Amino acid sequence: MLIYWTNNQLHKMNDQQQLLVSELEKLLNEGTAHVGLSDAIAGLPKNLRGVQPHNLPYSIWQLVEHIRIAQWDMLQFSKNVKHQSPDWPEGFWPKEAEPADEESWNNSVTQIKNDLQEFTNLVKSEDLYQQIPGGDGQTIFREALQIADHNAYHVAEIIILRRLMNAWK
Repeated sequence: MLIYWTNNQLHKMNDQQQLLVSELEKLLNEGTAHVGLSDAIAGLPKNLRGVQPHNLPYSIWQLVEHIRIAQWDMLQFSKNVKHQSPDWPEGFWPKEAEPADEESWNNSVTQIKNDLQEFTNLVKSEDLYQQIPGGDGQTIFREALQIADHNAYHVAEIIILRRLMNAWK
């Protein structure tokens, strides 16, 4: 049994709960049965970040930014009852096909990693099944699954774009 202290409250986590938290942490941090974002963008030539292959509505940059914005939104929703989500869909997708500069790309990738770590810390320290204040029944458990599912979906799209551009191993 794991015993820990958060928000001036003592918590006890049984072995099954520890196992679930451990598996969620693995799932959130790059997955176990598929490629994660870090691998999907590793070695990507800078000149391909903003390319929209024929008949596709987005570039790798737009997918990375969408992952960042959506994940940030789910994190903020999970911890801040006053959080207001961006408008859908325009607030979740960048209009620009490519990043303004290298710093924009790096900042986006860094925020994705940092927000994911912060959400992983929530998974480890909060009651997974307690409803999130301000929501309509969502829990940290549900948000963890949604982040993992959403990120995996769009990471797969990044790999498809790279394959279409002959830039994948």
